[in-house]
Amino acid sequence: MSNPRRPHLARQAIPAMLALPLLLLLSVPILLLVSRTTPGALAAELQQRETQQAIALSLATSTAALLVTLVFGTPLAYWLSCHRSRLSAIVETLVDLPTVLPPSVAGVALLLTLGRNGPFGNVLDSLGIELAFTPAAVVIAQVFVASPYYVRAARAGFSSIESDVVMVSIIDGASAWQRLRSVLLPQAAPSLLAGAAMCWSRAIGEFGATILFAGNMPGYTQTMPLAVYMGFQGGLERALVLSTVLVGLSLAVLLSIRLTGWRPPAPGMQS
Repeated sequence: MSNPRRPHLARQAIPAMLALPLLLLLSVPILLLVSRTTPGALAAELQQRETQQAIALSLATSTAALLVTLVFGTPLAYWLSCHRSRLSAIVETLVDLPTVLPPSVAGVALLLTLGRNGPFGNVLDSLGIELAFTPAAVVIAQVFVASPYYVRAARAGFSSIESDVVMVSIIDGASAWQRLRSVLLPQAAPSLLAGAAMCWSRAIGEFGATILFAGNMPGYTQTMPLAVYMGFQGGLERALVLSTVLVGLSLAVLLSIRLTGWRPPAPGMQS
């Protein structure tokens, strides 16, 4: 007598075998990277001044980029969630564009715009304000490439709020600020938190736009990804240690997102 479960197991085995090469490609390099970094090497490298400076700068600038994104990205996300028009579609496309641009292109665009010879950079330079190749340029580059991830997540969160809930708060006499504080933000909180985590993670890992717009000056504009790149020019140990730190931070962010139960919407697929 044949086992009825065998055809089912066979059907399950075929997709698993086809998925295995990609799964190995995604996991094995990361596991080997982490395994090559010993606790002793990690502790020794973390005591180096340049390593500490790169980590401190990355944490400071990515946090600053997140704060800027929260302040300006939340109203933008809410506006996008309330309007479905040709204008909002154009704005949404512009917001999503940095997620598909090569980071080097973003760096060149920022340099042409805010560099000393750029239209805005020239005005700022006349006022004694220089942005390019400064820590401020690191933050700007991070905001440019990372803020769309927060705006998309926040927009999806605001869009998921039932209109009846908002209507009830209006009938109850709640002001716009009260609706935002008591209804909109709490209801969209999981998406906002997940979007903030994705934004911060993308900012701390930014490389291409930063090196072109802010440069790679140790102790001044050199972030962890740039230090990893420079580590290959001298010794592999520093690159391995900083890579392991970045992997740990990224893993922590992913776990926090999983705990919210939120899944990122595909570009252009929000309702």
